Amino acid sequence: MTITKCQEVITIYKNKNSDGSLNICGSKIAIIRKNMKPKVSQRAFADMLQLNGLDLDKNAIQRIEAGKRFVTDIELKIIADVLNVSADILLK
Repeated sequence: MTITKCQEVITIYKNKNSDGSLNICGSKIAIIRKNMKPKVSQRAFADMLQLNGLDLDKNAIQRIEAGKRFVTDIELKIIADVLNVSADILLK
């Protein structure tokens, strides 16, 4: 009796950048936010997002900018709108 063992190849996708961050837009969001005139704090930015229908608090903004939180496409669109840039700018 011969038993044949099948080998299964499993591909594991990593949802992190090569630098370990969970998004590619966070650092750009921080730069653009800090360069707004007048300067906008993370708390004020969270308030601006909430007025545009995106319920994020200051801690969520902090985690996004630090690359420690994923950003959905819906969030990215609203963030780009509030920053007055295209989503493409945030993804470059």
